[in-house]
Amino acid sequence: MPRITFVENNGTTRTVDADTGSTVMEAAIRNAVPGIEAECGGACACATCHVYVAENWLAAVGKPAPMEEDMLDFAFDVRPNSRLSCQIKITDAMDGLTVTTPERQA
Repeated sequence: MPRITFVENNGTTRTVDADTGSTVMEAAIRNAVPGIEAECGGACACATCHVYVAENWLAAVGKPAPMEEDMLDFAFDVRPNSRLSCQIKITDAMDGLTVTTPERQA
């Protein structure tokens, strides 16, 4: 079972077990990770599950699809490593993935 580390904007970390095939957002919601609101429930219809993917994980996570890029326009403080956590499907190879939540969600 992959483990995902969430880093809050204040530096607090929380590592959770995540089910392969689920999304990073679903793992966050199941474990009450602060900073992930997920108002649309994972439909890629908002930007309230915005995270920053650690630089060393960008290749493994991949680039956002055009629909996700459009939704990121509504996120707060978008950076080159910004992703919507609802669009990151967890694989076994993502064991150790680290993401950081922004100061606030859009």
